[in-house]
Amino acid sequence: MRKELLTIALLSAMVFNQGCNSKKEEAKNEEKKPLSLIVVEPGHFHAALVQKSMYDDVDSVVHVYASEGPDVKAYLDKVEKYNTRPENPTHWKEEVYTGPDFLEKMLSEKKGNVVVLAGNNQKKTDYIKKSVDAGLNVLADKPMAIDAAGFDKLKEAFASADKNKVLLYDIMTERYEITNTLQRELALLPEIFGELQKGTPENPAVSKESVHHFFKYISGEPLVRPTWFFDVNQQGEGMVDVTTHLVDLVQWSCFPNVSLDYQKDIQLLSTKRTATQLTPSQFKLVTKSETYPEFLKKDIKDTLLNVYSNGELNYTLKGVHAKVSVIWNFQAPEGTGDTHYSIMKGSKANLIVRQGKEQKYKPVLYIETTDKSKAYEDAVAAAFKSVQAKFPGVELKKIPAGWEVVIDAKYDTGHESHFAQVANAYMGYLKAGKLPEWEVPNMIAKYWLTTAALKQAKEKK
Repeated sequence: MRKELLTIALLSAMVFNQGCNSKKEEAKNEEKKPLSLIVVEPGHFHAALVQKSMYDDVDSVVHVYASEGPDVKAYLDKVEKYNTRPENPTHWKEEVYTGPDFLEKMLSEKKGNVVVLAGNNQKKTDYIKKSVDAGLNVLADKPMAIDAAGFDKLKEAFASADKNKVLLYDIMTERYEITNTLQRELALLPEIFGELQKGTPENPAVSKESVHHFFKYISGEPLVRPTWFFDVNQQGEGMVDVTTHLVDLVQWSCFPNVSLDYQKDIQLLSTKRTATQLTPSQFKLVTKSETYPEFLKKDIKDTLLNVYSNGELNYTLKGVHAKVSVIWNFQAPEGTGDTHYSIMKGSKANLIVRQGKEQKYKPVLYIETTDKSKAYEDAVAAAFKSVQAKFPGVELKKIPAGWEVVIDAKYDTGHESHFAQVANAYMGYLKAGKLPEWEVPNMIAKYWLTTAALKQAKEKK
């Protein structure tokens, strides 16, 4: 009997030790992870979307610094939903500090090494500069600057990041949308595309238009936007906000891996800005606020809120005429959503992304040409094989105007998944200790263009 009890005791001890060792091993593995996130003042749902997935090199403990209020609560609620979802739950552990001195507290404690910024844009450039000055890497939601003064500070931030050997990077999710990716790939194939045309101001070689909506669903739930989102002094005008993505896609698609100099390579030609009007009931629906806050009173005329969310700019990039425009409506019609239109004009074909009713409001890429010769058809089929090698399951379907690019459903992962793709790319750069050579000059070029365009548009008024 004593022998049996002794055996049970020994087995129990072994199991206990194994459990302890397993927990120690888990803790050790956690300690080994080289990256740790600091989330600062998360006022935009994009902050939570960065954490919709776990990352191999990132500690599960996230240090959050914010002012008290609904913004940080909304962020924490979203992360908790990701942690408790039935399929593939995340396991973030949020350590939260709230108080008016949140930024000073974060900079003095430095509990992580990657600052994630997605929120009110009025102070974002300042948060970026102070973070890189303190030797912290920064992954920032767009826009990183919303006016000319912000651009000057952002340039200083890039210089500081270089000096302190940290990486400052913005979240360009649209590069990972498959039709944008494939449009760029096809433009690299002279057998299909020919050469990028120069275009004219009236007939640009590259055009991109984006239509967005204030009221929408995110992760299956109606999005509640903070009231400051509708203040262009805090969110930024449309010309410096969503337009950032479009300007980035023009640079990335037309001149891939080429470093751009904004002082030599860009000429701003013309700009236009207009307002979207919201009724009090629409404002209440999207913000849950019964009244307009004081800071919006300047934008109200006859009870309607005027939000300067729409912008258009025409410019040349290395001599190529480009036009980008963004439009915000209140809500998309039933069964529709945000839409994107893009055209790149080549000497042999135009590459066009459409996302209208005919496409069932899903982006579809087309190769359109006037060359109906057998020789050109054969050249397209042969050159397209290099695209299929990179993207198995992508096919061409003949249509009267040329071809539709048929894309396997596995590539349609949705906008929310692109945040993890950007974050993974950024973490690869952190591991390598550097960004691609062209990324920093091109971010500087991009933000110069958007902020200079806004300055020009406002001066016209």
